[in-house]
Amino acid sequence: MIELEGVPELIDPVMVAAFEGWNDAGDAASTAVAHLEREWKGEVFAALDAEDYYDFQVNRPTVFMEGGVRKITWPTTRLSVVRVGGDKPRDLVLVRGIEPSMRWRSFCNELLGFAHELGVELVVILGALLGDTPHTRPVPVSGVTSDGDLARRMNLEETKYEGPTGIVGVLQEACTHAGVPAVSLWAAVPHYVSQPPNPKATLALLNRLEDLLDLRLPQGELPEDARAWQTGVDQLAAEDSEVAEYVQTLEEARDTAELPEASGEAIAREFERYLRRRDVGGPGGHATADGSDGGPYRRDAPSGRTRPPKPPKPEAPGAAEGDEPEGSED
Repeated sequence: MIELEGVPELIDPVMVAAFEGWNDAGDAASTAVAHLEREWKGEVFAALDAEDYYDFQVNRPTVFMEGGVRKITWPTTRLSVVRVGGDKPRDLVLVRGIEPSMRWRSFCNELLGFAHELGVELVVILGALLGDTPHTRPVPVSGVTSDGDLARRMNLEETKYEGPTGIVGVLQEACTHAGVPAVSLWAAVPHYVSQPPNPKATLALLNRLEDLLDLRLPQGELPEDARAWQTGVDQLAAEDSEVAEYVQTLEEARDTAELPEASGEAIAREFERYLRRRDVGGPGGHATADGSDGGPYRRDAPSGRTRPPKPPKPEAPGAAEGDEPEGSED
């Protein structure tokens, strides 16, 4: 039994989770939850015992100084609560951590224990994968669920994915088996510029979450950061003719595949988001589209831009936006 102290009674709570690691290309998903914590000044009310789930040789603790005293921060998963104001207040339970090294079923059960005690009505898990998508176009974000009724009600895809999965997929299925409605939102990050950060993908995830929950989420400096990121990648791509040619191929494939999306639902979603913002005030490797490992997971990337690697010439122009990513069985 999980006993929570100091947490007020929540209003229509939704749990939003993201985990660093294989399911977090470009750090897009974990940065999205960290952004909400920072903008809303969320206070941590619970943390999972790091000893139970993490290999400290894989995810090492860090030492820091506080008031002249040396302290250690252990890698773990933490929970905080923020309240979204407006005409219809709602609470978000934010879960941010690292993909566990072991005991995944116990890890998911513990998170579901918190969800049950807090009365969580919906779990939304954010993820990001490497894909054949051009950095010059809007970031594709797919919403998937294992619940057919939920898919129809919230205009989501009912996943049919089979293959390797990460903690996002495992938690998604744990929610389904526990009878907790759960959705996964996946952003596609260009594989040729995969190093973090990727503020454009983070912003796309937050916009999709905003549409899903019909809430106004604070964007802060993300729009400006996203524009600066794209400008920087444009400049780097222009320096290499092979990369520029490859990006053009991806653009043509994407534009052809999305011609029907140029009107209708896409325009309606953008208009609804505009109205919401105008009227409401308020404050390792990675998964890839085919479920394979996207290569070495580079943490602590230097702040300076690096040249994107020359991509291999693909046999096909790239996966369509509707294709299921790793973990999309979630």
